[in-house]
Amino acid sequence: MNHLMNRYQLAFSTALIAAIVTPSIAAAQATSAAPAKPAATASAPAQPWKKIPIPPLHAFKPEQPKRVELANGMVIFLQEDHELPFINGSILIRGGSRDEPADKVGLVSMYGQTWRTSGTSAISGDKLDDQLELKAARIETSGGQASTSLRWSSFKSDFDSVFASAVDLLLHPAFKADKLALAKRQLDAGIARQNDDASGIAIREAIKLVYGPTSPYARRPQYATIAAVTLDDFKAWHDRTVVPNGMILSVSGDFNSSEMERKLRAAFDPLPRGQVIGAEKFTFADPTPGVRFANKDDVNQSNVLIVGLGTERSNPDYYALSVMNQIFSGGFGSRVVQNVRTKLGLAYSVDGSFGASYDHPGIFYVIAGTKSSSTVAATKAMLDEVNRLKTVPPTAAELAKAKDQLLNSFIFNYDSPEKTLGEQVTLAFYGYPSDFLEKYKSAIEQVTAADISRVANKYVDPSKLGIVVVGNQPEIKPPLSELGKVTDLDIAIPPPPGKPGQ
Repeated sequence: MNHLMNRYQLAFSTALIAAIVTPSIAAAQATSAAPAKPAATASAPAQPWKKIPIPPLHAFKPEQPKRVELANGMVIFLQEDHELPFINGSILIRGGSRDEPADKVGLVSMYGQTWRTSGTSAISGDKLDDQLELKAARIETSGGQASTSLRWSSFKSDFDSVFASAVDLLLHPAFKADKLALAKRQLDAGIARQNDDASGIAIREAIKLVYGPTSPYARRPQYATIAAVTLDDFKAWHDRTVVPNGMILSVSGDFNSSEMERKLRAAFDPLPRGQVIGAEKFTFADPTPGVRFANKDDVNQSNVLIVGLGTERSNPDYYALSVMNQIFSGGFGSRVVQNVRTKLGLAYSVDGSFGASYDHPGIFYVIAGTKSSSTVAATKAMLDEVNRLKTVPPTAAELAKAKDQLLNSFIFNYDSPEKTLGEQVTLAFYGYPSDFLEKYKSAIEQVTAADISRVANKYVDPSKLGIVVVGNQPEIKPPLSELGKVTDLDIAIPPPPGKPGQ
């Protein structure tokens, strides 16, 4: 299906170019050879590209991976792909930074790095690097918000040895003090630079505004929380999370599924079940309205963010909200770009999204970079576009364009077996039905203009939006107070333990 789609696009593009360029050349030649006609009798230019038939999209039916569940609860996905002689594997493990203690924020990030660089009880991380380099293979570990992961990749011929090293790293890690110290220095260096970039400040503070400064989805490592992490914390975290019924293993590439299943069962069937980290339910509240401002006197423009709570993908209105979002901010033809940037010229760049996460509300945001002198005007224009979502229903052309763009781009998220496998793993991790993606096409096609107006009025409430501005205060004229109450943000970096403030 993917190859057919690519050929279709190429043929369509070729036909489009031929339809536009060839008549234009012929018209130019005719014009040079014939006498000019009076302007009053000139006919409208031909638009032959509008006559090109556009066939409907094929039914979306990606090739599904084979799913296996072991007696100990480990879930395995196998996706054969014989195009190239490679095999890629991944183990997704429940438990991430949102589950780490508040006084040790940064633990999971450093754990993900130190796990790999330390190596195992049998081989150091440095020697493992050398072995893998000779095989053009890799093994990586990382820590995320809801999970940690171990990934590996190799030529088909080297799978057995690389897989054995990956399993050794999973089951027998050797967390080392020097590698922890290195991870701490790197995070400390990032903290020292966190106020260098104005857009980074704006995004960081906007996330805190939406979720709350102490929320696991908004908190960031500090010198003190990094310093508090020990090797014992890593060992305890590993013992707590690496249990088979809390892991999803996926393998894609050039292999036989029956043979691969046998190898995986031999490696993981003996592991005993354990206690899985439970998915804690967090509460979320809309941000307090008003303007939060951070002064940065070394810039000549402002970064503006208007933010509120988004939704979850499990929401039945997710599809209508996706189309609404496309109309509002989906590329250069969207309302916010056309009106704020193109027509009014108030922003260098402007973007937005009604975010939808898998297991918690995403963030609804509109973001722009603008001149200091146009900060207030740009913000008002962005708010006007938010209000227009509620008051101006989409035209038939806007609706059709948005749905076409969503469907035409959606297919390229799953145009390879490995991408389809990745999505199935994600759906399984968050407890979504395996056919969730297959419903997307028909659900988007069924969205109406009335649906857009309904969800815009239900979910978009300007009185529940907050504004974050980072810019050069003396250059912002008129003042931000024209937008409402202004609260100064404290972006000072807390010093390391035992050292004076910065």
